[in-house]
Amino acid sequence: MRFADALAQPGLRAIAEVKRRSPSAGDLRPDADPAQLAAQFADAGASAVSVLVDERFGGTLDDLRAARAATLAPLLGKGFFSTEEHLRELRDAGADAVLLLLRDLDDATAARLLAYTVELGVDALVEVHDEEELGRAVRLGAPVIGINARDLSTFRIDRQAQLGLVAQAPKDRIVIAGSGVETRAQGAAAELAGADAILVGSSLMRASEPAEKLRELLSRPLVKVCGLTRQEDVDVAVEAGADLCGFILVEKSPRRAAAVLDVPDTALSVAVFVAEAHDTGADLVQLHPDDGGDVRSREAAILRDGAEVARLLDQPWQGHDPEHWHTAAQATGRIVLAGGLGPENVRAAISVVRPWAVDAASSLESAPGIKDHARVRDYIEAARG
Repeated sequence: MRFADALAQPGLRAIAEVKRRSPSAGDLRPDADPAQLAAQFADAGASAVSVLVDERFGGTLDDLRAARAATLAPLLGKGFFSTEEHLRELRDAGADAVLLLLRDLDDATAARLLAYTVELGVDALVEVHDEEELGRAVRLGAPVIGINARDLSTFRIDRQAQLGLVAQAPKDRIVIAGSGVETRAQGAAAELAGADAILVGSSLMRASEPAEKLRELLSRPLVKVCGLTRQEDVDVAVEAGADLCGFILVEKSPRRAAAVLDVPDTALSVAVFVAEAHDTGADLVQLHPDDGGDVRSREAAILRDGAEVARLLDQPWQGHDPEHWHTAAQATGRIVLAGGLGPENVRAAISVVRPWAVDAASSLESAPGIKDHARVRDYIEAARG
């Protein structure tokens, strides 16, 4: 399968990167074996493997050749390329795709190299960092656009700026979010902004088991702990591995929060409203329609910047529907499953519904709005499998 086609498949895809060192972080894995890692990454779910061939990253073309001999997965040759000869060398060493950094190329050179990739029969990942470069990539007709969260001049990572650019990118392009993804929630944030794939390098290379780290980043469902009202409960949930932290900002709710509390950027915050949402600075909004009586309705839209990106399906307020899981299993799109979930039953629910995320609140409490830390930990451990 071609590089671009592999990334266009449904669901969040990943490009796993073989990188021995980083100019910003120094040595990451000096003894990295590109053949072994490429094979392991493909087995762990990578849709493609990126191989650094530049000496500043401890790489060479031989690393690309070794990876090619070890896997049939699409390979991206990554470095700083500016001539047709560079691209031909990459193709001959086994690359299915090449990196073109717009920061280093004027439009005429970029257009010439893009045309040459077609002649070579390889794809091009055109990498951008800011709005001006994104506009250039679009005008050049780049079918695959990589949006780097890292400023290559300062090495500073700005995920929010990256997510804004991902959301701006045309929907008819394949969009890859690169740099700085260390947790499932950060990958999900890129997915919800519109990225087709994430490119992950440093966090894999730092992990004791790089392939297992990749499996973790791609694993679903995500885990949401809702009805949080105290910072100490947020901290426990995040430490235990929660991906989403929910804060109910509804007057009638017995677990109403005074505000959205501090959530580190390793997880996502979710503000829960009924009928009308207000700006809280949360990453996501969970908006229930007003059903005219109960505290909340059974369904809610999960919104990012006002656009629906997922749906929450719940039990009736203070009620039980014995067909809830089976009904939810028939739903399409990103489904967040809620309603009576806890440590005892969340794995069974996941096996029936296969949701994008699971959500628990009251079952994790010692009193309304007060979390039982042991149950929170047990629920997250069970949900993550």
